[in-house]
Amino acid sequence: MDWLNYHHLLYFWVGASEGSVTAACERLHLAQPTISGQLRKLEKSMGQKLLERSGRGLVLTETGKLVFEYADEIFSLGRELTEIIGGQQPERPLRFAVGVPDVLPKLITFRILEPVINMPEPVRLVCVEGVFDDLLVDMAAHRLDLVLSDSPAHPASNIRVFNHPLGQCTVSVLAAPQQARRLRKGFPDSLNGEKVLLPTRNTVLRRSLDQWFDSEGIHPAVAAEFQDSALTKTFGQAGLGAFFAPSATEDEICRQFKVQVAGQLEDVSERFYAVSPERRIKHPAVEELTKEARRELFG
Repeated sequence: MDWLNYHHLLYFWVGASEGSVTAACERLHLAQPTISGQLRKLEKSMGQKLLERSGRGLVLTETGKLVFEYADEIFSLGRELTEIIGGQQPERPLRFAVGVPDVLPKLITFRILEPVINMPEPVRLVCVEGVFDDLLVDMAAHRLDLVLSDSPAHPASNIRVFNHPLGQCTVSVLAAPQQARRLRKGFPDSLNGEKVLLPTRNTVLRRSLDQWFDSEGIHPAVAAEFQDSALTKTFGQAGLGAFFAPSATEDEICRQFKVQVAGQLEDVSERFYAVSPERRIKHPAVEELTKEARRELFG
């Protein structure tokens, strides 16, 4: 059986947390050759590089990031054990790790996950952003409890998952006040020739919009394409083009970015899903967000 040397793991964890061997030495009151040697032994035992030098500091490799996540959990549990043995009774929050595809609108993500923070029992929410398929792999490896998505996981996937519909809403067209006022006259035909900011072609919303433009015979002037929805809104706020967002969050968008609604595309809708490794939802945080999304956000 291969045994993990927890002293080596501790030196790695502190070094990665502090960002340099020098800072780790000060925190652990150890000499630099000692820590450097233990880090090399840990990497050798794992057969992979965990840390790389960047100037005078250290940065984690991809494998290093994974090891650091586990180390963080291990030593957090160690602190709890010490507190309990010392007579304290720390209230341990329920860990809830959620995968969020980088193309999912940030405000929708917030509105879906907000009920979890307000649950009566304490929950430690961990959000991990990435590519949808990669997040499903992480969930299959039990590193994530749930993955949010704007499309169901494909049944042809080799990973056994279940799609739980959260709801759907129409799509709103928003713009800086002057452009929004102009677009309201004769909407949606007023989009013809108008500058718009679109999501990139790898998104469900972009495909839906392209189909709608074709069916309506509307040809806007595409000023820019963005993968990040927050960046889209920032450009739209600056008056560089109208943009498209779920109608369920249009009030928050108008309030935060000082833009206005030009109109709604009733024939274009966005759907949202919670993808889990089990057919029956058991995790209390998943139950809560699913119930609230269906009743409040998309109800």
